[in-house]
Amino acid sequence: MPRTAACKPAGPGRPKDLAKRAAILDAAKRLFVQQGFDRVSMDQVAAEAGVSKLTVYSHFGDKDRLFAEAVRAHCEQGMPTRLFEPDPQVPLRDRLLEIAQAFFAMVMNPEAIAGHRILCSPQVATSHMPAMFWEAGPQCVQDAFAALLRRRIAAGELDIDDPDRAASHFFALLKGEPHARAVLGCPTDAPAQTHLASVVELFLRAYGRR
Repeated sequence: MPRTAACKPAGPGRPKDLAKRAAILDAAKRLFVQQGFDRVSMDQVAAEAGVSKLTVYSHFGDKDRLFAEAVRAHCEQGMPTRLFEPDPQVPLRDRLLEIAQAFFAMVMNPEAIAGHRILCSPQVATSHMPAMFWEAGPQCVQDAFAALLRRRIAAGELDIDDPDRAASHFFALLKGEPHARAVLGCPTDAPAQTHLASVVELFLRAYGRR
């Protein structure tokens, strides 16, 4: 799946009914998290969404595209595009913290943790699903953030040779120990805000223009 295609809405043509499309995506997200990709059929998604199977296919084409679009919709809901829009009026530190808060809330959501465990299971890890998930979700988020970094570099606020790598660093640091513990079922009592603020501070020390 090409990276540029993964970040765009999937499915043939323009949706005829946005309400049905939203219902299908909501149903797909619930079922994929609860049962995993292989155990979910298009019939189940249609029944859960209250539409016909033909409607599901007309909006998304096949189950792979439905899965990719469900991932993309989940990321867009948790991290709306407004977070990455150029706005010189917003101080860099504030913008980074806002993105950090949205990302952390998204990946620490119980449904996201459950989905992460499914993707790491032996049955799924060797399939094409992890790569499809990465292209449709995390890669799109990182690309949007890297574009924001490039604008801030051009404005003289950051000194970064490789914005794509820096974006990867930022999100890896944000997940850090709290996410690893959550995946293992060992939640921590450490304040999330303290963790996020320290990551933003570290990022600015590494890449901020002195």
